[in-house]
Amino acid sequence: MTATASVAPAELTSRDHPPARSRYSWPRTLRYLALLFGLVLVLIPVYVLLVTSFKGGSDATPAQAWSLPTTWTGENWVLAWDSLSPALLRSMQIVVPAAIISAFLGSMNGFVLSRWRFRGADIVFTLILFGMFIPYQAVMIPLNQLMLNLQVPSGVPTLILLHIVYGIPITTLIFRNYYESIPHELIEAARMDGAGMLRTYAWVVLPISLPSFVVVLIWQFTSAWNDFLFAVFFSTANTGPVTLALNNLANGAQLQNYGASMAGALLASLPTLVVYIVLGKYFVGGLMSGSVKG
Repeated sequence: MTATASVAPAELTSRDHPPARSRYSWPRTLRYLALLFGLVLVLIPVYVLLVTSFKGGSDATPAQAWSLPTTWTGENWVLAWDSLSPALLRSMQIVVPAAIISAFLGSMNGFVLSRWRFRGADIVFTLILFGMFIPYQAVMIPLNQLMLNLQVPSGVPTLILLHIVYGIPITTLIFRNYYESIPHELIEAARMDGAGMLRTYAWVVLPISLPSFVVVLIWQFTSAWNDFLFAVFFSTANTGPVTLALNNLANGAQLQNYGASMAGALLASLPTLVVYIVLGKYFVGGLMSGSVKG
């Protein structure tokens, strides 16, 4: 009797409360299937690009976009590299200083507008943000005239200046939101120690700004790298970035060479892909770091 009584509650508990793994297996499976379906949709263009880049002239046609090459060749990659390598270097010369300088300017603006209040600070911040909503197309002619009046050399120097100026609104917004979340006591402690605005920024605020700097640098690097409109107006085929060279590769003498165009598109996207692979895990964390105050 004692053995029977001791076993019955255990059996009842097992029947009434099935294991957690069996209860949640179907929802988990559906989530994984949905993720897999989304991954396939995202990778379909990548498959077409990669497969076409290794096709010969007779295979690289829109009608055979889904089929594997009958003969694999690397000539398209050699042609794409020969055409784009100088422009890739120019793009690096543009995006690296533009991203770094606009990040530091946005950091200083964000610190002043969030922690060093002055009369009209909200108006200044609104005017800075207004630059985010001005369409590029609406200011191309005035910008072109301004660059001519300033005698800034076309190509790399002009594009660096433009990307710095147009990057200030978004970088200021990101850093201001982040600095709003810094405890006020930290700034007051620096003031009590006799630190002024610049010293507080350099020795207290800047060392803890890494999350926002990662977000801003990724954002600015990607925006400047993928820019095409500024490149068309303020550079030429010999002085412009890789986006302009890629357009010339696709629509110039190699119009019918889809394989070289696809290889060039993959080459042009590799730097941003590497940036996101290396720093992507910090991107969301940096965006969320300033979302909660305190």
